[in-house]
Amino acid sequence: MKQALIGATVFDGENFLNDTAVIIDHDKIIELAPVSQLDNNIEKINLKGGVIAPGFIDLQVNGGGGAFFTNDTSVKAIQTMVQGHRPTGTTSMMPTLISNTKEVHQAGVQAICDAVEQGNPGVLGVHIEGPFFSMEKRGAHHERYIREMDDSDEAWLEKISGFKTIITLAPEHTKPGQIKALSDAGIVVCAGHTNAHYEDVMRGIDEGLLGFTHLYNAMRPQSGREPGTVGAALESDSTWCGIIVDNHHVHIGSIRVALAAKPKGKLYLVSDSMSTVGSDVKSFTIYGETISEQNGALVNAEGRLAGSAIGMIDAVRINTLDVGVELGESLRMASLYPAEFMQLDNKLGRIQAGYRADLTHFSDDFAVENTWVAGEHQSH
Repeated sequence: MKQALIGATVFDGENFLNDTAVIIDHDKIIELAPVSQLDNNIEKINLKGGVIAPGFIDLQVNGGGGAFFTNDTSVKAIQTMVQGHRPTGTTSMMPTLISNTKEVHQAGVQAICDAVEQGNPGVLGVHIEGPFFSMEKRGAHHERYIREMDDSDEAWLEKISGFKTIITLAPEHTKPGQIKALSDAGIVVCAGHTNAHYEDVMRGIDEGLLGFTHLYNAMRPQSGREPGTVGAALESDSTWCGIIVDNHHVHIGSIRVALAAKPKGKLYLVSDSMSTVGSDVKSFTIYGETISEQNGALVNAEGRLAGSAIGMIDAVRINTLDVGVELGESLRMASLYPAEFMQLDNKLGRIQAGYRADLTHFSDDFAVENTWVAGEHQSH
């Protein structure tokens, strides 16, 4: 089972390495070695150019491959999403549930539990986005599901275990102590779809709020006299921000502001993708409403953005070529930084001995050619 991947520039998570082989055995990376020093008996796979990098980690995936998780809370749908995103370089993800009933969310969490127990290495856990939002900032989330968190919500959320969990909520609509209780239970709490003032966010951070979901979108903006949610997110050195870099959700100048404001490592790429990624079908329904892809963006009948139509390689490409971020940093934003946010950087986000063999190989024009998930190879 031991194989040496050669012929591509290796990005190990920190540096670009030439004439270097990535040696994998079963599901692990066991060594990086000079090609000239390889044992003649080891199987060599020549990738013939391009870059091999740590597999991309997407912490906000609503759908893919034609499946939309909130509409189909099944293990099969999760597997379809994982497979739909592999050609975009994503090797692990957090399938995301949007605002709906408690019963739908509980069914989705159970499906994640089943997928993890069945050994699907592409599933890191679940991202529950809503329904504890600001009505003013609900975006494409249907108003009939937006509500306050009650004690029964808090109780079942705190019982989730066995995998990573993110919950996105509006901190101004939580009771004192609720964010702390969720955080103490091991849930990663993020602010999103929120009209919170600066002080509301600071209170949330004091209670353990760690992140911000799709920075700038569906949150109170910054102004001179009111920093708002965006200002609090940019000021805070202890929190992470996910950002959608698709040339639709956030202006390039605003992305650059965020990069300048946040400490290195605290801004990471997400797709916020819908079912159209990895599928030939470019429309779908949520809440009984048709969402369609128009000029590379997904919009609902009201003209509101409703998730994105990109995969992670698209975000890396746009971030590098349009925003002007150095390629290595774009790759870290797609792998190492989300791994650090999820406290998984001891096994994901780097090409290093002992790490899981999650790898993405792409060409010089950002076309994904090969992926490995826990050592299992697919050619694209």
